[in-house]
Amino acid sequence: MPTDDTIFDANVRAVIPLVTAALVSRYGDFADCEDAVQEALLEAAVTWPREGRPRDVRGWLLTAARRRYIDVVRSNVARRAREERDAALEVRDTDERDREVRDTDDSLGLLVLCCHPALQPPAQVALTLRAVCGLSTAQIAAAFYVGEATMAQRITRGKRAIDAAGRRFGLPGAREVAERSPAVRTALYLMFNEGYAPTDGASAVHAELVAEAIRLTRLLHTAAPGDAETTALLALMLLTDARTGARADDDGGLIALPVQDRSRWDRAELAEGRRLAAAALASGPATPLVIQTAIAAVHAAADDADATDWRQILALYDALVRVDPGPAPRLGRVVAVGMVSGPLAGLAELGELEADERLAGSHRLPSVRAALLERAGALDAARDAYATARDRTTNDAERRWLSAQVERLSPPDGPTPTA
Repeated sequence: MPTDDTIFDANVRAVIPLVTAALVSRYGDFADCEDAVQEALLEAAVTWPREGRPRDVRGWLLTAARRRYIDVVRSNVARRAREERDAALEVRDTDERDREVRDTDDSLGLLVLCCHPALQPPAQVALTLRAVCGLSTAQIAAAFYVGEATMAQRITRGKRAIDAAGRRFGLPGAREVAERSPAVRTALYLMFNEGYAPTDGASAVHAELVAEAIRLTRLLHTAAPGDAETTALLALMLLTDARTGARADDDGGLIALPVQDRSRWDRAELAEGRRLAAAALASGPATPLVIQTAIAAVHAAADDADATDWRQILALYDALVRVDPGPAPRLGRVVAVGMVSGPLAGLAELGELEADERLAGSHRLPSVRAALLERAGALDAARDAYATARDRTTNDAERRWLSAQVERLSPPDGPTPTA
């Protein structure tokens, strides 16, 4: 799928699951329907810059995807089953049916379908991110720390596995929602992260993608209001999104958390997030998601950066890495160690992550190292670490911020270091 943000912004991504759901609901062939939607997006990438974006984006994509699907069916007329399906397509009132499905939101049904038990959890999440969340294969691969080709194969196999297992599309029952919620939550969490901290593009935040992740999570929460994990996820999203208004300046430049103007944080989202976080903490075990929500709640409670209770945050990270020793929790713990015990202690902890292949090539590790080195007074080493992070990031807003740090720590009229 094209990723040019000037054409396919998050507003367009938000309608992708609706178009996919409508097509699958109508024809039932998940793999070919999802492929048809991707082909429609490619057609849009060619047509829209020349003719302008249509007023009804959802209707345009649905019509284009339906035509693409029918073309695929007709191209396989040598096969009897496809001939029969082609004949059936010819007698339907397509315009009337398109109007009917265009106004239907089957996002929850598509979420549950993508998390079919015939798929392993990683494939469930990857397929959800593609079909429901509208992320590109490259974005999904980055979230899973795997190559793009590997992820493309995983998505293709997932689509075929759903069709082979006898997919059933429609409004999911409570049992289906409960059984497949873990994979759905993981996909929505990754979708939110891609919106709040985009892998690529020019924006510090893709606000519309964040909003769509929250909307879909609300759907899941409404379907299972007593589920502590879903409650925690919604709380985490709200507590994090509350900072969006202060996360970028008027020119789109990134603003780091310690220097954000907290008067610009969304108080309504903070209040709802805290309420939901308290409910999740009271009703379920200390799972990784619940602990992450607690960490976000501690950050949200501080009126300014100096008031942040880093000792409590470190204690929560200690608990988090015991149940989830992945690279992201461990990197977050390094930051907390540096704030509580000093930058040298943080650097010592960071050294243990150097060998983690999942962080190879990531800009986040050298970015954390740079901040710790700067606090320790090693300004030349900090400048070089910022430069390494700058050269590794694929997000323009982050690159501009990291470049500013390199320039700030460079000697007057001195050369800008490169990694």
